[in-house]
Amino acid sequence: MAVKGFFKIFTSLRLTVVCLAVGILLVFFGTVAQVNEGLYDAQHRWFRSFFVWWSPAGANWKIPMFPGGYLVGTVLLVNLIAAHINRFQLSWKKLGIHIIHGGIILLLAGQLATDMLSKEMQMSFAEGESRNYSVDARASELVFMTDGSSPDQDKVVAVPDRLMKVGREIRHPELPVTVRVKEWFVNSDVRQRAPMVDTNPPPASAGHGPNVTLIPFPETKKMDERNLPAAIVELTGPQGSLGTWLLQAKLRDQEVPVGDKTWRMAFRFEREYHPFTVRLEKTTHEIYRGTGSPGRPDTAIPKKFQSRVRIDNPQRRESREVDIYMNNPLRYEGLTFFQYQMGQDEMEQNRGTSTLQVVRNPSWITPYAGCVLVGGGMLVQFLSHLIGFIRKRRRS
Repeated sequence: MAVKGFFKIFTSLRLTVVCLAVGILLVFFGTVAQVNEGLYDAQHRWFRSFFVWWSPAGANWKIPMFPGGYLVGTVLLVNLIAAHINRFQLSWKKLGIHIIHGGIILLLAGQLATDMLSKEMQMSFAEGESRNYSVDARASELVFMTDGSSPDQDKVVAVPDRLMKVGREIRHPELPVTVRVKEWFVNSDVRQRAPMVDTNPPPASAGHGPNVTLIPFPETKKMDERNLPAAIVELTGPQGSLGTWLLQAKLRDQEVPVGDKTWRMAFRFEREYHPFTVRLEKTTHEIYRGTGSPGRPDTAIPKKFQSRVRIDNPQRRESREVDIYMNNPLRYEGLTFFQYQMGQDEMEQNRGTSTLQVVRNPSWITPYAGCVLVGGGMLVQFLSHLIGFIRKRRRS
């Protein structure tokens, strides 16, 4: 009886109506929250979660205040599957309905898979430069590197920023030192210290720390801006403390002597390496004349943004050139390269730069397949009723 009652709840039409109503409210509140929380934070808090959590200011605890997108979508998917199984009738008259239900199930499952498996990255370079990696502009990593005989033989140990909590000690057999996080800044900038202006103590005692000034900024929520996190860490090697070090993406690599080796330490946006290289051969940057603000070429309306790139893949023995522009992305090795931004090199104004949006989405085909199934199911259902109606007319 308990199992039947539980199954009856998930096959109920009322549960479907409740899920749809909660989904409408979730979309409304999540959209409004983007004003203060920003697009990405609002997406993760409201839609890419099972619960929307709330915590009072200054408290270290939180409580669920609303169902999240994952919970609503999962319950709606289970409800749809259970109701379909409960009312399933194997007949030609119901074939269209079955196809439509299959398409809707595929759409819901595909959206869940997209949210959980997809990843957006960027690849930026100037004309003549090559890249074999993409970066995640919303995640950083602390890396330690030793020089090998070639760049391909460098030993790299990376620590993602999600592990860098204030007061935490980070240890690993591959790490040459113990990293203790003393301070963390979600957004910042750095500049060279001025002798007569900067009378306060330097942010760190080793590396670039004594020569620069750290300027903390509040977290930005704007789509056209990105946060530059910073951290002050204490490094401890076999010989003891190596002092405090300032980490910030704008700073060059710092040398850390550990025993008889010298490691290079860098704080950068998180990288994902690829088994192929992309070389930017040429950029085409055209805008509509008369648009944009005076002195602000970046506000002009783009007419044609196009990047000609060369793909070199030693494993496939492949080398070819491809044009990437609006509505013409490059799909390669499970990645999709979109034209995102263009500009000019700060050092060489006559050399163009390009930023490609790199997207990995293993379930990209599911929305198309789901829509085809829903449309096909509606067509089959319509034709079955039409044929039945015509037959009745002929009999009469």
